[in-house]
Amino acid sequence: MATLKDRQINAIKQMLNLNQPITKAISAEPVWKLLIYDRAGQDIISPLISIRELREMGITLHIQLHSDRDSIPDVPAIYCCAPTEENLGRIAQDFQNGLYDVYHLNFIAPISRQKLEDLAGAALQAGCVANIHKVYDQYLNFITLEDDMFVLKHQNSDALSYYAINRANTQDVEMENIMDSIVDSLFAVFVTLGTVPIIRCPKNSAAEMVARKLEKKLRENLWDARNNLFHMDATQTGAFSFQRPLLVLLDRSIDMATPLHHTWTYQALAHDVLELALNRVVVEEDPSADQQQYGATGAKPKMKACDLDSRDRFWCTHKGSPFPTVAEAIQEELEQYRSSEEEIKKLKTTMGIDGESDVAFSMVNDNTAKLTSAVNSLPQLLEKKRLIDMHTKIATSILNYIKSRRLDSFFELEEKIMSKQALDRALIELLKDPEFGLPEDKMRLFIIYYICSNVTDAEFKRLEETLRECECDLSPLPYIQRWKSIMKSTLTNSNQYEGSGTKTVSMFSKLVSQGSSFVMEGVKNLVVKRHNLPVTKITEQLMECRSGGSEVDDYLYLDPKLLKGSDVVPKNRSPFQDAIVFVVGGGNYIEYQNLVDFIKSKQSTNSIRRIIYGASTLTNAKQFLKQLSLLGQEIAGA
Repeated sequence: MATLKDRQINAIKQMLNLNQPITKAISAEPVWKLLIYDRAGQDIISPLISIRELREMGITLHIQLHSDRDSIPDVPAIYCCAPTEENLGRIAQDFQNGLYDVYHLNFIAPISRQKLEDLAGAALQAGCVANIHKVYDQYLNFITLEDDMFVLKHQNSDALSYYAINRANTQDVEMENIMDSIVDSLFAVFVTLGTVPIIRCPKNSAAEMVARKLEKKLRENLWDARNNLFHMDATQTGAFSFQRPLLVLLDRSIDMATPLHHTWTYQALAHDVLELALNRVVVEEDPSADQQQYGATGAKPKMKACDLDSRDRFWCTHKGSPFPTVAEAIQEELEQYRSSEEEIKKLKTTMGIDGESDVAFSMVNDNTAKLTSAVNSLPQLLEKKRLIDMHTKIATSILNYIKSRRLDSFFELEEKIMSKQALDRALIELLKDPEFGLPEDKMRLFIIYYICSNVTDAEFKRLEETLRECECDLSPLPYIQRWKSIMKSTLTNSNQYEGSGTKTVSMFSKLVSQGSSFVMEGVKNLVVKRHNLPVTKITEQLMECRSGGSEVDDYLYLDPKLLKGSDVVPKNRSPFQDAIVFVVGGGNYIEYQNLVDFIKSKQSTNSIRRIIYGASTLTNAKQFLKQLSLLGQEIAGA
């Protein structure tokens, strides 16, 4: 079954092939072309297609639209950009300067009639109408990061953030623009999937605004005989053709604890402490070097960008694993590599390659086969070594943060708070401990405690005073207090985080020994109990069509295929096998991983095939805390 990522890659490759279907002959002998993209186009293409693959498709040069470019005749130029005023102005300038002989214009979102006419006018004026071979609306306006995960924006993603949607002084026009922008991108996702979903969402929220606009857009397209994007021919129908997927639209407000939660899995930790963006993470060249030496010399550590993609087998296997498991797996890979390296060395010795003895030649015949296989496996070995080194760097950087900020203890405490277990030490004592994490970590812990517990006014004041003494930035608190008072009615009925918690198992002996790259002394080896986060719970209830007494009973039900929209849930519905879960106002890798684990647990029953997770932007805890600070400052200043 083709994933969202496969489908988007195919659409991009077809665009790069001058919008012709790709055949075997073409891949053997590509046409040379140029690729000109804006930042949005670059963000969409870069996580999916490597520079090597671009070259194989005949792309000799890929350049920014707004850079100084020289004229290159005789080569078709493929443009991939958003149809903004600024970009269209620059394209008109290229026409005027006669930069290229052949133009293929691809807009990642549909271009309006008015803008298309302006562009045609610019082409007439420059006398290059004949040079424009094709103008395409591509519906690629979203960024796929995993087979089953996408976000809408990376550049200027603040425009779609939780802060932008919940600001006190957002004008109606601005809000409409934000919602339209989200709807256009979600529409592109469904065009790419080739399927029309059934939409469910909570009432009176930003999610409802998105749902109503999306339903209208899908319905208008379905009933437009000329431009219907979902009437594919029989060979192309989506893999979903018999059963439509469910689109669960949710508001970030339904769960404010998870985005602030300290995490324990590899991918989510990389996003939390190292700033992972578009499947690329930047780490220090030598993370094990002593920090003091940089401080003494004033030199900055050298940084290195690491690509974490589906071609990396280790990453695919372990991105969702708890951190100590990852450290152990890296250690095992290293040992395997060393033994392979030893074999090659032994082989050289037995063949006498390292000594100039004549005996070597008599042995060549026996060992030729061995040597051939050793030589053939060298490229794989070198690649393996590169990946081991890269993951060692990333994991060492993460380990340094875990140790210096005691992230394992924060994670364990928050799991206890979220599952309503008793704490071993009073929270106030932990916050006062100067060795315990950064002010930002303490603030995250406190907000989670405040959200998940019944805190009296007196206790709140005491803890607030303690946080002030720890030099925490208190500006998020007014907003969180207001949010909790609004949400009280919905939060009282159930514990959202039940069943979570951790248990400590003895640390792997391998990793405490000094012989390992990872000295894990002082770090807890926590095993997490499987539990569903609020987003996963809601998704499960909606997919199973449970009714009666569940929190999703009053969710809207919108079906764009019905001629007249009705919000009434049909009585006898069969459960859904496919779902797209979309969080308006920012998502995170913790929720994504929780959904992935949930599907794995359901695989034996075959009731659920796949769930795709999407969000307007991906936000780590630091960014989310900053947005809460801004909202809190607005309330305090009001």
